[in-house]
Formats: sequence, structure tokens, C-alpha cells
Amino acid sequence: MKVKYDEATTAFFKRLENEWEPQPRFLLTGHGIKEILSKYETKEKAKMENNLILHCGARKVSRDELKDVLTPKPTMSWKPVPHYEVAEFVTHVAKRRGYELVKEEYGLTGDGMKMFGVLNFANPGGTGCTRALGIRNSHDKRFALSLVVGAQIMVCDNLAFGGEVVIRRKHTSGIEIEELIPGAFDNLGEQYIRLERRIDGMKLEAVSIDQARVITVMAAEIKAIPSCDIVPVLDEFKEPRHEEFRDPTKWSLYNSFTETAKKYSPARADFCYRRLAGLFGMQ
Repeated sequence: MKVKYDEATTAFFKRLENEWEPQPRFLLTGHGIKEILSKYETKEKAKMENNLILHCGARKVSRDELKDVLTPKPTMSWKPVPHYEVAEFVTHVAKRRGYELVKEEYGLTGDGMKMFGVLNFANPGGTGCTRALGIRNSHDKRFALSLVVGAQIMVCDNLAFGGEVVIRRKHTSGIEIEELIPGAFDNLGEQYIRLERRIDGMKLEAVSIDQARVITVMAAEIKAIPSCDIVPVLDEFKEPRHEEFRDPTKWSLYNSFTETAKKYSPARADFCYRRLAGLFGMQ
């Protein structure tokens, strides 16, 4: 028997069909089929900025949980690198080079195809920040394996990433992380120093509220933040929740963005940090 709905109900279901699409509920892993968070998101949202935004079903995972993600079979011209292998080798090389790992976090998209990570290292300079290393890797050819230097502010856990990528290598058949990642660490110390100097300069650069408004609108225009976050960023700048950012400087404004970005998914935050790096001259 076919159920008939009134005109309003029919229109509602039609709108749902046009605007929303289901995300994966199950993920095929090396240990069998695993249920993941079943959520929905708008088709329009899923199209934003190179699809770097995680589906609502995305989640944070441990390094060991990356083992569960199956890696697609390589082809003659394409060799995906397992997420776990990337994370394991980066942490291994970091420890061998004398970096003290104090924290690590990883995020996976709902289908397991994209991985984002942040490693935090102790900072011998005692600047109030730990040194951070951003990682991203994909199994669907959306972007290359890459590492980028950054800093995490101890008082609030906000992240700051430079725009200079340590490595960015497409998953060609010749990719060998055993050579690629150790080579990247050769230049890591110099890039951390360059980023920390830029941060010190931003702390001395005063910013008026009118200048902050202009910069925040520019950030929305380049999609670093959605337009709905313009007001929250400005409110955070005017009334920061951390005493360290009371002075109206460019560094305080930057942290207004990253404080707001804490609610973003790992993939959305990754895109935000990369756009902010260019906007704030942290290349």
C-alpha cells in the first residue's frame, strides 16, 4: 500500500532529498567491517574548498587505530602510502633526530581516505609554545603527502602553522618515505626558527579594531573561515578568554581565529591554518 502525504510533507521530504546526503556508516578495515558514526551533511557543504572538509561522521583516532584503515592497491603510476606507516615513520625519525614528542593527534575522514595529524615537540627555546608538525596523507589522490611546521601555544592549545611545507610529494609509483621524510627533517630546525621569529614580530604589531574587521572579512573571502564565524572571531579579539592576548596585536588576532577553529574538524582546521598562514605573512 502506497502511503500518501499532504503537500507540505511531500515538499519537506523533497527538500531533504535535494539538500542532504548520507555519509558512510561502515568502514572496511584490516580487522573486518567497522561501524563508524552515521551522520548527514549538506551537499553544498561537502563541495566546499577541494573537499578538504571532513564529513560529519569523521573522528579523531589514535596512531594504533590507523592500522585499521585498508590501503588501496597501487597501480603502475600511483602508490598510496598507508596512513599508519606515515605516522609511525615520522614519529620514529623525529625521535632519532632528538625531538621530544609530548603529544600526537590524528583525524580520519569517514571513509578513511584522508588522514590529518599534529605532532607536538618540546621547544628548547622556552617561548611559551611547543613546536608542532602537521601531517596529511590521502588514499584517493585528493592531495599529496605533506608535512608543515607549526607551533602550539601552551596556555590555550591554539595552533599556528607556517605556510612553508617541509615536503609535498604526490603518490607516484616511485615514492619512498624512507628517503623522503628523513630528508625533510634536515631543514626542520631552520623553519621552526623562521616561524618563531615571525610570531615574535606579530606580538609587537598593533592592530586596531577597524584593521581587525578588514582582516577577518578577508579571511572569510579566502575561505579560511566561514562567514558565520566573522563575528565570533572579532568578539574573541575584543574580549579574549586568555589574558595573554589582551593586547590588540596581530598575534592576538591570529589566536582569535585559531581559538574559533578549535570547533572545526581536523580537515577543516587544516585548510584554515594554511589560508591563515598566507594572510598573516607566515610563509
